[in-house]
Amino acid sequence: MSTIVTLTFNPALDMNTSVKEIVPERKLKCSDPLYEPGGGGINVARAIKKLGGDAIAVYFSGGDTGNKITALLQAERIRTRAVPIVDMTRQNLIILNLSSQGQYLFDMPGPLISAAELKACMDTLEQISAIEFLVVSGSLPKGVGPDMFFQLADLARRKHAKLVVDTAGESLQVAVKAGAYLIKPNLKELGLLTGQENMSEENAGEAARGILQHSACEVIVVSMANKGALLITRALELKIKPPPVTVLSTVGAGDSLVGGLIYSLSNKKPLEEAIRYGVACGTSATISPGIELCRKEDAEHLYSLIKDQI
Repeated sequence: MSTIVTLTFNPALDMNTSVKEIVPERKLKCSDPLYEPGGGGINVARAIKKLGGDAIAVYFSGGDTGNKITALLQAERIRTRAVPIVDMTRQNLIILNLSSQGQYLFDMPGPLISAAELKACMDTLEQISAIEFLVVSGSLPKGVGPDMFFQLADLARRKHAKLVVDTAGESLQVAVKAGAYLIKPNLKELGLLTGQENMSEENAGEAARGILQHSACEVIVVSMANKGALLITRALELKIKPPPVTVLSTVGAGDSLVGGLIYSLSNKKPLEEAIRYGVACGTSATISPGIELCRKEDAEHLYSLIKDQI
């Protein structure tokens, strides 16, 4: 059986709470905290599970926060391959200001990863057989350089797996050079890839095709927030616009989009159908409060509306 594997180099234990009002130099009374496992690849695996699929989550795990992430993932019945590290896995803080309904995300720096720990991570991936999709999502912690994507691309080729990358900056640039099968930049990230500071929706298709012409990358999905996504291959350009919804939170929308897309592709759906389902999943996350990912019932309903646009 083919396998979806997600890799999270810089996972986080997300602590979510709320306060009546955020003001300086005062003791702010918080609500009871809610803990969630976080980080790009971990969220993609969780989204796939919510949709009825299955993925193996590979991630670095250090200290009590790393153990807590593993326990939370196992409670969601997600298969895990935690790679032990000496340093502590980070913990992020997400605060909802009830007076304004504004959400504040405090993103902490990650741990320092040693060369031996990085090798252990690659050894873990090597031991997983029949990988169909290797999804690498999120930021890189200290000790893991962008050149890591050359090793990942080589591993994917040897295992006949498709490398899917959702990251930013130099890491994304190297992933393209290394030969990722699919990348998911937003407009700003696409602009940085192509040297166009103010990338517009109108120029995105041409810019993406330029990347495809000069790399081994085969698919680019440009996420455009409430405007949906743009799918570009060498033979196809398709814009998917979501139906109008009331947005409650954008947290997790990108990871839900990737989860829905890969889940659909793993079920042998064509790219045109998979991107529609991915946009439905990403939109589903925005109509859920707080930090929730997509919900299957919402995603299915939104997908039916998107299909009706054809």
